[in-house]
Amino acid sequence: MTAIPSTGPAFDALRPPSAELLSDCVHCGFCLPTCPTYVLWGEEMDSPRGRIYLMQSGLDGEPLSDSMVGHFDACLGCMACVTSCPSGVQYDRLIEATRAQVERRHHRPARDRALRSAVFAVFPHAQRLRLLLGPLRAYQRSGLQRMVRRSGVLGRISPRLATMESLAPAVGPRLRLPERVDARGPKRAVVGLLTGCVQSAFFPQVNAATARVLALEGCDVVIPRGQGCCGALSVHNGREAEARRFARRTIEEFEAAGVDHVVVNAAGCGSSMKEYAHLLSDDPAYAERAASTASRVRDVTELLVELGPAATRHPLPVSVAYHDACHLAHAQGVRAQPRGLLGAVPGLELREIADPELCCGSAGVYNLLNPQPGRELGDRKAAAVLATGAELLATANPGCLMQVAASLERMGRTIALAHTVEVLDASLRGLPVESLVRAPVGAKQLKRR
Repeated sequence: MTAIPSTGPAFDALRPPSAELLSDCVHCGFCLPTCPTYVLWGEEMDSPRGRIYLMQSGLDGEPLSDSMVGHFDACLGCMACVTSCPSGVQYDRLIEATRAQVERRHHRPARDRALRSAVFAVFPHAQRLRLLLGPLRAYQRSGLQRMVRRSGVLGRISPRLATMESLAPAVGPRLRLPERVDARGPKRAVVGLLTGCVQSAFFPQVNAATARVLALEGCDVVIPRGQGCCGALSVHNGREAEARRFARRTIEEFEAAGVDHVVVNAAGCGSSMKEYAHLLSDDPAYAERAASTASRVRDVTELLVELGPAATRHPLPVSVAYHDACHLAHAQGVRAQPRGLLGAVPGLELREIADPELCCGSAGVYNLLNPQPGRELGDRKAAAVLATGAELLATANPGCLMQVAASLERMGRTIALAHTVEVLDASLRGLPVESLVRAPVGAKQLKRR
């Protein structure tokens, strides 16, 4: 069943992709080797410059055909093309504007609408995600998960359902953070911590580690109880009105907290929050407030480097492969900071991954909506990680960890996995290497050298 194409021009007058920004593209091709879908398929219309051509066609009056929407949907939004473009094309702004148009104006098939509705009814809501933890824990501990995976039955029923199941991390104990964690030693800053949706539900230990590290480095950490989704998943998938609602609530919560900085430990969330000024630029009640909040957003590694070290780093003898989460490296330009922090840990050996600019295929909920290319990219990334021979993979995004873990599971291989801040937490607290074992399927026990 195909979608019903929209009639008339592809785009309406409500914030279409900018003709001025489109004209910045000189179609040089520097983006091609960094674009995941072009690398997979070699198809011009599945490259950034090809999609820009389609956007221009839409502005020129072409309708939103199934084919055009398919090429837009296939984009991971990884922003590697933004980094590689010598002309400074703002592809991030262009694809987000285009996706908002697609969501308003293109009528998807019933099955796609149902899947998207289900995903966005759950994933941006931490409380709803937590409701899944009990059944998921029972499923994993009963042995049913192992049986289902060995049988391959889900893959035959639905590739998307099989992908969802493969990404589910092992459920650990629930951790509840206090509303405030006081600085250890002289206070250097007061910061708010975004706990996130997937992060708070499935990886609460990352939030706990973030709060501890910040406190050890002299920060009072405020954790607003009323915070919810920041809007990242929504804005990256064209659900503009929903993203704006989430953004307003987030702004209100951190304004009320009275903090110097808003610290984020999930790459996609940080990149979206830094763009609040653009998202709410035409909202008279929130435009200035959005710009003020955006100016105070920092990735946790970014802030730690700005503050400089205060707490003692204890030795951590382990080899670490560092994976650049796309929305940290490409969207936020934060590359040196996590490497510098990891490299400063005594005894830690940092190893680089081949083709670091290529996305792992997670990309928010991309791997759920597009399981086959997501899987291919995940397998490429997992192979590159294994090729380093490192004992541990560190990165800054929960989706990346789940994606690589799922690929490793399919390959019958394992590697220990951790968020960057968990590695720092272990060093600052003088914990053994063995403490760096985390929840996602595919993790293995680290051995002391």
